[in-house]
Amino acid sequence: MDIWFWQLIISPHMANLAKSLTELGHSVTFVIEREMSVDRAAQGWSVPDVGTSKIILAPNQQEAVLLAKAAPSEAIHICQGVRANGVVGPVQKVLKDLGRRQFINMETVDDRGWQGFIKRVVYKRLFRRFSPYLSGVLANGKNTLDWLVERGVPEDKVFPFAYFLPENAANSSCTRQEGSNRYRVLFVGQFIERKRLDLLINAMFRLDSENVELAVVGSGPLDAQLKQFAEVTLPGRVEWIGSLPMDEVRVQMAGADCLVLPSRHDGWGAVVSEALMSGTPAICSDACGSAVVVEASGYGGVFRSGNVDDLADILNAKIHEGRLSEQQTHELAEWARCLSGREGARYLTDILRFTDGVSEPPQPPWTNNCFTKCKN
Repeated sequence: MDIWFWQLIISPHMANLAKSLTELGHSVTFVIEREMSVDRAAQGWSVPDVGTSKIILAPNQQEAVLLAKAAPSEAIHICQGVRANGVVGPVQKVLKDLGRRQFINMETVDDRGWQGFIKRVVYKRLFRRFSPYLSGVLANGKNTLDWLVERGVPEDKVFPFAYFLPENAANSSCTRQEGSNRYRVLFVGQFIERKRLDLLINAMFRLDSENVELAVVGSGPLDAQLKQFAEVTLPGRVEWIGSLPMDEVRVQMAGADCLVLPSRHDGWGAVVSEALMSGTPAICSDACGSAVVVEASGYGGVFRSGNVDDLADILNAKIHEGRLSEQQTHELAEWARCLSGREGARYLTDILRFTDGVSEPPQPPWTNNCFTKCKN
């Protein structure tokens, strides 16, 4: 198959999927507006490996549209989002007018409050006009499929999807922290209001045991405020590690007893996938798209977004259960191979074959029995 990705930047999450598709023998073209955004670079992101995929820069609408018109007629196009997506938006209109096969890749949408009401109306209008021309929507996140169907996308065109990561993310080369008998909780993310690190600090203050420490990887505008809050709330129990390259973040994950993503909202939350692939249980809010794989893993837990008591209860339960054994860690990492690029590429291939009418509806790899057996 000839597959074209249309993105604003080379996202590590989609790049690995593209690379894995080339390893399956597909021809892949990756069209981007720019290689990397300033804010992502500041978070430690680097331009990822896309294997033998062809990378084309389309820095403006005119160049992007010309590329879309010149693409082979049999190509399958996978586009980032359906609104506020830079040069991708005009490309989607061209693909529609040309009658090309087009998929949309979408995360969970934050639709709370009055702004959320406007989003629901806008998306409903967009999909009413656009969905008849779509081959399908790749729906990243726990509730995204239902949300899209409510916006008018036919259910048989919506496929649960995920961000699929490099296989080496599952290589746990670091054992749990030595020299400390404290249960180690890890947070990885920006210090911004949406990530709710303050909620996690507050929840840890409410735990039954003080024999718990928090390791924090990241940085951001709330740095001083959060450190002051932690010093008062959890004195001597927080390690501020700072920003790290992605490979070093995975070492921290492999050395933690659990990862917590307490976000008010996250379209997916790739740190959850990375933790599971390291054999580390994850806890996240139900407003994170990755809650679907946390639940499927059988480890960790999902709490109600913004509810500090709910988060504290789940943390207490996991701490009382104790650290995973070496065997359990291995089993979780083995199960989480369902989130690897290889499995994502196979799943996407099955989706494309299904929309061609040559195969049965595919099941998401995290629901596949062969992976479920790995953890039982």
